[in-house]
Amino acid sequence: MNTTPSSTPPQKQPQVDATRRLRATGERALVLHGGGSAGNAWEIGVIAGLFDAGVDVTEADVIIGTSAGSTAAAQITSAAPPDLLADILSAAPQQRTGPAAGPGGGRASIGPAANHMEMTSRIIAAAEDAADMRRRMGAAALEMDAASDGSGPTRWRTTVAARLPSQHWPEQTILITAVDAHTGEPVVFDRHSGVDLVDAVAASTSNGFGVPPYRIGDSRYIDGGYRRNENADLAAGHERVLVLSPFGGRTRHPLEWGMQLAAQIDELRAGGSRVETIFPDRASLNAFGTNMMDLSTRPPAARAGYDQGRSLARHLGTFWG
Repeated sequence: MNTTPSSTPPQKQPQVDATRRLRATGERALVLHGGGSAGNAWEIGVIAGLFDAGVDVTEADVIIGTSAGSTAAAQITSAAPPDLLADILSAAPQQRTGPAAGPGGGRASIGPAANHMEMTSRIIAAAEDAADMRRRMGAAALEMDAASDGSGPTRWRTTVAARLPSQHWPEQTILITAVDAHTGEPVVFDRHSGVDLVDAVAASTSNGFGVPPYRIGDSRYIDGGYRRNENADLAAGHERVLVLSPFGGRTRHPLEWGMQLAAQIDELRAGGSRVETIFPDRASLNAFGTNMMDLSTRPPAARAGYDQGRSLARHLGTFWG
């Protein structure tokens, strides 16, 4: 895809919670969770496989993106899934080490990723509840960022901008989650929030450790998965909800906090929604390897996701309508 990265620094913009404007009812919702480089590629692959088999989930009334899923949400609403898949498969081989997982869960990790997992695990263990955990995560991320040269947010914005086919919000409703690093309060952005799409995605993908808290105006933000793992609860009121979770619904948080996808699904079904989930199959898990932030996993993860999407098309076509 031809994209010119923007070098414009983040501007001071008002913080608005898009959940206040979310429609109470709707037909179909698509939920895209985080999962690093591999998880993003797998989601694009699954969606492309479904698309090629005649099931276009990008036509959802609302698309909810968290962390790497926010990148996928912005991508599939501005480019055709087969084109996005082709871009992944044609990319030059790359390698990067980094955090293996976002807030929702993860596989075995090495190097800096292991340090990230150890640090966040300590914070989770020390927290009294989810709100306390978010405040602690934000405080720890801000403390680490204070020791840096401050260039992280600008560099991260350039990286995120290069990944998006368009840097403009689509007319279609997409919700992008984040957490205010100073207060621990969850935030949901949409096209009416007064925040650029690139900034919203950059905020949602800033885990606060491997990627520093993202600055928008006077506020700093960390990964939307700290709000709730998949954030599928934002689809409440929609008749059919499809959730793609690269982590297979796993959580690192105590179950009594209700962060896990299973709790969100129970809430949605209690409200009358029909819910389907897509978790990575064996081939996809093998493609992920042990570090989901390793860029070299993207082509195999996308291929495995594509095959999985095609295999699920008949079943999901009946559900999606």
